[in-house]
Amino acid sequence: MGLQQTREADRRRSDRFDIERDLRFRALNKRGGEEAGEGKTVNMSSSGVLFTSGQILRPGRRVELAISWPAQLNNKCALRLVARGRIVRFENGLAAMEIQQYEFRTQSAPGLASAVAGMAKLAVM
Repeated sequence: MGLQQTREADRRRSDRFDIERDLRFRALNKRGGEEAGEGKTVNMSSSGVLFTSGQILRPGRRVELAISWPAQLNNKCALRLVARGRIVRFENGLAAMEIQQYEFRTQSAPGLASAVAGMAKLAVM
């Protein structure tokens, strides 16, 4: 198969980039219940994410992903990409999600939240 035929056979709207990052996800239900899990990204584009999941995520399911981002804000503050969308495919432990909405958020340093909570308890005593 030639390069042109390969491009025509690939129906994706955006180029995919191989990137492995830790992620957490939660499946969103209208009834208020949630399922949560962890995984790793396999590849990403501006319109979708392929990631590993130990849980079966059925196509059509709405999901929110929180992905650790490799760049920092002002070289100081860790970032995470929070993306919401729907599962379009799940097979062999790999879930493909179409991104419908996303935003970057700052991420606290590991242990910082528990340290702040501990200081708040001391202040109350």
